[in-house]
Amino acid sequence: MLIVQKFGGTSVGDLERIQNVANRVSKTKKEGHDVVVVVSAMSGETNKLIDYAEHFSKNASRADMDMLLSSGERVTASLLSIALNEMGHKAVAMSGRKAGIVTDMHHTKARIQNIDPMAMNEAIKEGKIVVVAGFQGVTQNGDVTTLGRGGSDLSAVAIAGAVNADLCEIYTDVSGIFTTDPRIEPKAKKLEKISYDEMLELASLGAKVLQNRSVELAKKLNVNLVTRTSFSDEEGTLITKEENIMEKPLVSGIALDKNQDRVSLIGVKDRPGIASDIFTKLAKNNVNIDMIIQNVGHDGKANIDFTVPVGDLNDAKAVMDSFVKESEVDEVTYDENICKVSIVGVGMKSHTGVAAKAFATMAAENININMISTSEIKISMVIAEKYAELAVRSLHSAYELDK
Repeated sequence: MLIVQKFGGTSVGDLERIQNVANRVSKTKKEGHDVVVVVSAMSGETNKLIDYAEHFSKNASRADMDMLLSSGERVTASLLSIALNEMGHKAVAMSGRKAGIVTDMHHTKARIQNIDPMAMNEAIKEGKIVVVAGFQGVTQNGDVTTLGRGGSDLSAVAIAGAVNADLCEIYTDVSGIFTTDPRIEPKAKKLEKISYDEMLELASLGAKVLQNRSVELAKKLNVNLVTRTSFSDEEGTLITKEENIMEKPLVSGIALDKNQDRVSLIGVKDRPGIASDIFTKLAKNNVNIDMIIQNVGHDGKANIDFTVPVGDLNDAKAVMDSFVKESEVDEVTYDENICKVSIVGVGMKSHTGVAAKAFATMAAENININMISTSEIKISMVIAEKYAELAVRSLHSAYELDK
């Protein structure tokens, strides 16, 4: 088998842990498998580099930040390759450039356009363990880019697709996908299997085990993903096609996303195309929009509420200020003390009453719901952040996920 193994920051957090990763990779190689390893920066390294940059400037260019931040993963890849070679293996470290990862030109938030796996394939044919620095690539012009937070997962899945790997293992500090965050609800259970669509919802809704873009890409490329811990040999969770899962539970998990801010537009001018103008301008400024609610306010004017990731709020404010100045919007308010709690499950497609139970559970705990969004396999509710953990525990119990 050809296996891609990705190790996150906590798994390579110090030299001892890098040696542990080398031992695990060595074991996989000795079992007769070909291995490509994708690594993150050592735990805390990226934040340290950001602090270094902010010592000199709060407004460094994104291109300079990419040059700086991409170095963390190259350090880890080099150290792991050195460790593996010392153990008697043939290993080679590759930067994103050497691995053939080509991205667009959106610095700090680049998207992979294609991968030329020639260098990796040649090394694999020579029996080498390939160790790739995750989180990075280069533009057609050769400029270094990074893929955003969690981009090493994306690197691993894309590489697995490019080299036609049989399996992509994502190693983290948790042992798999749970019905909810075990730190919030100790009764949470680990799932043996979960569908791409459910995992995609959980990832996009704040479950930090996997980054949502990587799950999306795995589904597109039909890459079987396993997420497991690097600190023990216990089985992880397989993320695969829905048809590969025999028994589909009604609800698979409860997700909590505290990385949300609410933007409320009051008195939006009543003219055709105003909503399109607002959201087009937000999109051009790379602001991600999640939930949207529009209703008619006073004097025929509308009110529009939407949520954005915490990191996009300042960009959203700049866009909203321009609409206030042009008198297209009377007033804008912001709420940074919200969270989003969501119920996810492919079994919801064929069952009624799932939403009613969620709302009844919230009502029983006197938790007010500010916004609601639903899909075939998801119900999301925006509530005050102070009720976040109570909501998760209550919903987990209501759907008997601890059974």
